[in-house]
Amino acid sequence: MVKISDREDPVLRQTAAEVPLSEIKGARIQKVISDMQKALATQDDGVAICAPQIGVSLRMFVVSGRTLADINGKEHGSIPDKVFINPKFVKLSKKTEWMEEGCLSLRYLYGKVKRSTQARVSAYDENGRKFEFGGSGLLAQIFQHETDHLNGVLFTDSAIEVVDLPPEPLKDEE
Repeated sequence: MVKISDREDPVLRQTAAEVPLSEIKGARIQKVISDMQKALATQDDGVAICAPQIGVSLRMFVVSGRTLADINGKEHGSIPDKVFINPKFVKLSKKTEWMEEGCLSLRYLYGKVKRSTQARVSAYDENGRKFEFGGSGLLAQIFQHETDHLNGVLFTDSAIEVVDLPPEPLKDEE
């Protein structure tokens, strides 16, 4: 099982390195992509994950196909995970909102972060093809949250009203 880095892991505070384009189709980068997808699939509430969250300081993240399906009103399993390698913002809206946020590496902290309501990024996919992808609301928030990770920034660095909300123990665990 792929371990998700927690808040104490120094990799989360590093600026991640660009992925050399010539290495995208290589075994090492493909394994990192696979490991991110496997780790994300184990998290029912996970919407995305970046390479630093599995201990690899590279500029890449994956958005869950479940999340993309939910955003697009499609059935789960109908949209694959989307891989973003060396993402860069093309556009961020001037309009911002305070958005509820959490993080797989900062269990079970939640807070509000001021985010642009729309975002567009350019990136490379797992086959080395360049693309642009945009979204609003949750998707824009994901792009900003994951890009922050790639720059060594955690949501709690700018969040307000941070609370710790661990899950309630199940009845038979008491």
